Amino acid sequence: MTGLSKRTLWLMTVGAGLVVANNYYNQPLLALIARDFQVSEAQAGSVAMVTQIGYAAGLFFLVPLADMFHRKRLILTIFPFIVLSLLLATFSYTLSWLVIASFFIGLTSIIPQLFVPLAATLSSPAEKSKSIGMVMSGLLIGVLASRVISGFIGAQLGWRYMFFIGATIMFIYWVLVMKTLPEVKPSFKGSYGSLMRSLVHYFRTDSALRLAAWRGACSFAIFTTFWTTLVFHLEAPPFYASSDVAGAFGILGIAGALVPAFLGKMIDRIDRNQLVIGLSVLTLISWWLIGIPGATGYGALIIGVLLIDAALQGIHLTNQAIIFAKHPEATNRVNTVYMTSYFVGGSLGTFVASLAWEHFQWTGVTLVGVGFALLMLAGHLLLYRYAN
Repeated sequence: MTGLSKRTLWLMTVGAGLVVANNYYNQPLLALIARDFQVSEAQAGSVAMVTQIGYAAGLFFLVPLADMFHRKRLILTIFPFIVLSLLLATFSYTLSWLVIASFFIGLTSIIPQLFVPLAATLSSPAEKSKSIGMVMSGLLIGVLASRVISGFIGAQLGWRYMFFIGATIMFIYWVLVMKTLPEVKPSFKGSYGSLMRSLVHYFRTDSALRLAAWRGACSFAIFTTFWTTLVFHLEAPPFYASSDVAGAFGILGIAGALVPAFLGKMIDRIDRNQLVIGLSVLTLISWWLIGIPGATGYGALIIGVLLIDAALQGIHLTNQAIIFAKHPEATNRVNTVYMTSYFVGGSLGTFVASLAWEHFQWTGVTLVGVGFALLMLAGHLLLYRYAN
């Protein structure tokens, strides 16, 4: 199958958002979950952390299979397990069961990371970055819009309803994929063991991939540091807001999620080194706005959200454009290396931010975010000259 129709591109763009949303429904609901199970906010935060660990595991062990098997068949095989995992979360009546369900939600909701390389594979060279940007924008809108929907559903109906609604959406989309998505033949011939060993080969031999993985890990740690703890910050003084307000902040993030769709059209004409430096500096400015000591209103926080999401999504698209252009024969495998690092960083950000909130509140969270941003910038400045 060659060529990427607009219908298929939109199917993957919308689907990327719908599937990835499963990983983020829990974040505006953490305070509700903590109260329901009578546990601390840090313990409830383990639901978000384990979901991201499951996603990283799925990226590492499942996504490479798309280079080895027919992609449509693989995608259709995974979908029933997404539905079952969401139903398990719906009917979990202890935190332990919810944590287990959350791991499998993350493990199976890796379909968007099959769609992004698929868009790159099916597109003509001139349209490749644009198509990647489209699917990435759909994915990122799903990440952020899921918080809006989840926060509202949680406040009105309770947190369990959100997971049940997610299971219903996944079943419907599964049927659409079955009827519409084109098939792509595998590009790798060999055993699963040799497939996985090739991941090590790409990581060891490609300095640009290693640097992209570092930037990706730091950028998603920044992202999860902010979004995991935002609900606790808004429930505390001076805001005293409910989960639906925290979820509504996702609307602001959607503006940043549109960045890949626009940047994808021009990224091949921009100096990527300067772009990464500029976006890293913008991230630091965003954290200054987000963490202004003594701020009592929403103004600086809103501007900070708009800027930080735009900056981080721009870095993410830049990273993927670099690695896909270098390895068209192994898009899923290099994406696995990159995205596994990305979500390991996200899990670390969630873990450290939860501890920072518990002991130092929002000031601690801000320092964690700034720390990850400085690590990202420092790594890039030290290593970009050797990335080729």
